[in-house]
Amino acid sequence: MEKIISFFEPVFSFLFTVFLYVISKRMKRKNSERKTKLPPGSMGWPYIGETLHLYSQDPNVFFSDREKRNGEIFKTHILGCPCIMLASPEAARLVLVTQAHLFNPTYPKSKENLIGPSALFFHQGEYHMRLRKLVQGTLYPEAIRNLMADIEAIAVSAIDSWTGDRVINIFHEMKKFSLEVGILSIFGHLEPHYKEELKKNYSILDRGYNSFPTNLPGTPYQKARKARKRLSEILSRITRERKENSLLEKNLLSCLMNYKDDNGETLNDEQIADNIIGVLFASKDTTASAMTWILKYLYDNRKVFDAVKAEQKAIYQLNRNENKHLTWNQTRNMPFTYKDVVKPNTFMPFGSGVHACPGNELAKLEMLVMIHYLVSQCRYEVVGSQSGIEYGPFPIPSHGLPARFWKQESYN
Repeated sequence: MEKIISFFEPVFSFLFTVFLYVISKRMKRKNSERKTKLPPGSMGWPYIGETLHLYSQDPNVFFSDREKRNGEIFKTHILGCPCIMLASPEAARLVLVTQAHLFNPTYPKSKENLIGPSALFFHQGEYHMRLRKLVQGTLYPEAIRNLMADIEAIAVSAIDSWTGDRVINIFHEMKKFSLEVGILSIFGHLEPHYKEELKKNYSILDRGYNSFPTNLPGTPYQKARKARKRLSEILSRITRERKENSLLEKNLLSCLMNYKDDNGETLNDEQIADNIIGVLFASKDTTASAMTWILKYLYDNRKVFDAVKAEQKAIYQLNRNENKHLTWNQTRNMPFTYKDVVKPNTFMPFGSGVHACPGNELAKLEMLVMIHYLVSQCRYEVVGSQSGIEYGPFPIPSHGLPARFWKQESYN
């Protein structure tokens, strides 16, 4: 009996210590909340918070339930980060526009670790303003119009790889397309071996980005941390080679390499890597999910599809007859495809205020180029259930919208 007791004594001791730790943390939190009045709401379980509640259901249901219980401003705890949620347009306007200077943009620490603490969207003030101006300068219409031919080639190559009697996952393919365009806008023409290394490691990082931040061997988050380290090494090699070869190609990387502040200080390799990965992250899933929804809504609404197809087919036939490619001016003159059907100030796909998306023109361009070639050259058919939404965290049609594509010439 004594042996049994002595065997379990360390176990009981450990469990009791954990119990005391949890109780003390909760008491400290309650004392802190008494000192600083917080909105109503629940912080959930220690460490886990309400993350499992959010990820196990439609996020709209998660937030609407809490809004009904607590009002338009409430507290919660997601991915290891205590949060105050705002659910009213007035509150959003306060944060994004009228009082933006009072708020500091932050992400959960786990996200910052994967993207990099020097990425511009983690910052406010002088550093953010200067880097935003630099990034935006490489993504203005005057800059990206020079990428037209390359984006067109990427789109045509992607579509060619989809056609045939096989089912593809549209969302996954659009992610590949957006990543290719993102790499093009950052590096210009990049050596194939570097491009493959970047895509391979970024995909690992992407899979771990929205996983629970447990840094244990074999977890998606730990694999993502390792991939992030490899990405820094790859980017350092690319930067070093570009410096040694004095390449003059103007793109985001060259602008980051040549950046100097008022004191003549340049960006170090880690700052350059953080901002490159930040731009890749911002340009990929958001644009891919938007293009996936565009194809779903076009497929569901034959009248709209026919109108878009007629507009794009006319442009395609004109270019084909004159042996020309799609031009920048043509993408600016697609009245039906580009039509804005939402009321002003009620729809903000690219955000608002000082942290509005600096790459919105590039996103619109790649969507227009992809739509042009898809509807003018292809027929597609959605496979399986056409209802339901998945969140991961971006909303996408169920299963990423599986579909088959056929080239125009093989229409029945």
